[in-house]
Amino acid sequence: MATQDTFHPTYDKEGIKELQSNPALAIETIMDMYGDEIKRLVFAYVKNSADTDDVTQEVFVTIYQKLNTFKGNSSLKSWIYSIAINKCKDYLRSWHARNKRLREKLITSSHTMKKEEITPEEQALQRDHSSELFRTVMDLPIKYREIIILFYFKELSTGEISKILDMNEATVRTRLTRGRQKLKECLSSEKGGVYRG
Repeated sequence: MATQDTFHPTYDKEGIKELQSNPALAIETIMDMYGDEIKRLVFAYVKNSADTDDVTQEVFVTIYQKLNTFKGNSSLKSWIYSIAINKCKDYLRSWHARNKRLREKLITSSHTMKKEEITPEEQALQRDHSSELFRTVMDLPIKYREIIILFYFKELSTGEISKILDMNEATVRTRLTRGRQKLKECLSSEKGGVYRG
């Protein structure tokens, strides 16, 4: 199945220099090419629609500011993904995020029966995947979730993922295997719960 990525132009050293010579045009081009993808990737980390917008905006501001530092040693896509993932991890580590998560847990625990609306980001991630699979992936610990999303949803190789996450490729493979096992266990136990009736 062809993905949106298939149609992205690849930039050689000359193409990169051309982008860097006009940062305003470059950021517009990059946003057109990767905007939706990056937004979905950010949502997979922060799991919150409003904060997804804020973090995505920060990602593109950083790309604009740092475009002249890109040497072309990795693909443009890998470089953009690594910026996005670092921004997500900064967000998740921040005091603001920890406080907000605590407040949300308190609110949700008092409204457990209320069904939340599905956001556009959730719908986009669910498009080619069952909602059961989506929910299970989103419930995985971040170290497994990010690998599963990058490998299956973004169709990156373990080599690309290791560069983006600045992690040994063997670690990426191990986490991918463990993440798959955890997914399988969660999906099996959910199905078991349904069929026991």
